[in-house]
Amino acid sequence: MSIQVKICGINSVESADAAMRAGADFAGLMFHPQSPRRLDTDLARRLSDRMKGRVRLVAVLVDPDDAALQTVIAAAKPDFIQLHGKESVARVSDIHSTTGLPVIKVLAVAEASDLAAVSQYESVADMLMFDAKAPAGAAREGGHGTAFDWQLLKGRRFSRPWLLAGGLNAENVARAVSSSGTPGVDVSSGVETALGVKNPEMIRTFIENARNAQYAGA
Repeated sequence: MSIQVKICGINSVESADAAMRAGADFAGLMFHPQSPRRLDTDLARRLSDRMKGRVRLVAVLVDPDDAALQTVIAAAKPDFIQLHGKESVARVSDIHSTTGLPVIKVLAVAEASDLAAVSQYESVADMLMFDAKAPAGAAREGGHGTAFDWQLLKGRRFSRPWLLAGGLNAENVARAVSSSGTPGVDVSSGVETALGVKNPEMIRTFIENARNAQYAGA
């Protein structure tokens, strides 16, 4: 089964085209105000129009209120909503029902005990993502390029599809796939030459290495 790949933080025509050309399955559009990859509604609309139907679009939000959700949905026309904050199980369920869109819930992981809430979120989310916990005092939840112990996920079975995120790049993605057993990966800073600046060749290599993980001697 081919590894699913999400390129997150798409913020330019060049990065959008690179992700599609390389065969990404998902493209993440960031709407967290503290993110260096944050989009305004005009650019979100242009990128959505360019990518819609060629890759699954994911609108990434952090603890959004209903007004923010509606604004983002109108501009980006996403296929998925990704919730990257401290949204409760009830709030995830509410967002799913009110928007009518499938939801990806991100769970921050540093140690095995952080997986205790998985079963609750499995009941309300359509997909899960496991990301490294943000450093203490960080202004945003993700996009820091840090990893957690991938083997915490090895051998676990979840009732929903899931993605691994946090500190991934072309050099370690094959090892991450092997260590965690993940069916999919998510990358943002790991395919950038500077903060918020995606590199087409890094995107291509990352996707190639993720999909060839089983042949890489990982």
